[in-house]
Amino acid sequence: MQYDPVKDRFATYVSIFPGFRSLFYKLLDAILLRQAYVKKAINRHFRDGNLFYDAGAGFCQYSDYVLRKYPAAEVFAVDLKTQYLESYAQVADNRFSFQSADLQTYKPQRQYHMAIAIDILEHIEDDLSTLKNFHAALVEGGTLIISTPSDLDEAAKFTEEHVRPGYNKLELEQKLENCGFEVLSSRYSYGFWGALSWRLLLKYPLKMFSRSRYSMPLIAVYYFLVFIPARLMMLMDLAGENHCGTGIIIEARKKH
Repeated sequence: MQYDPVKDRFATYVSIFPGFRSLFYKLLDAILLRQAYVKKAINRHFRDGNLFYDAGAGFCQYSDYVLRKYPAAEVFAVDLKTQYLESYAQVADNRFSFQSADLQTYKPQRQYHMAIAIDILEHIEDDLSTLKNFHAALVEGGTLIISTPSDLDEAAKFTEEHVRPGYNKLELEQKLENCGFEVLSSRYSYGFWGALSWRLLLKYPLKMFSRSRYSMPLIAVYYFLVFIPARLMMLMDLAGENHCGTGIIIEARKKH
């Protein structure tokens, strides 16, 4: 399945209707389990006044979260999709800056206290160069947060934008250590309950939406029926310890 056309369609709506952006971010929080994992990790390590590097920023929802929660923070976002970054820059304050760049070759001029790479490594051929660039982009002791599909995610194998079908968790930990990081936390996300919530809240509605833009009324009814049970599944995934899962969340520190 191709997710980029669906993302582009949502990005167009956000650009045309500025008031839709905050609602769209709340919708992402409501249906994407990984956002809860990532924000929890951000709050564990980030401090107000720090510099934040949003690598592969996409819709800039994490940039927006940091700017709102930490009033003295500065955020720098990078993505290949310039239009996403330009769209968010129009509503952000002067603590936000951005650049379109290829993460395989790009090193920011400044060093940051935290970098995040959320569901981007599976799209990048030269992941080792990318991890080394993240290492260079961080101050000593700076934190890198990664979210990526695991090699147990069958759906990742059929996502056309992916260059690899997810990661083996131990392999990714080893790559980070080889690039100069200390792994602080490594866990599976989207265990049994989380994966089921993902199918209910994202996979099936996106399929309907990709077939027809006029399916929104049907999707609204669908969400009315499944939203509360699926949200409970997400909470169960967050509260438990998954022995396996279709996602990986890693927190790593640049070694002193």
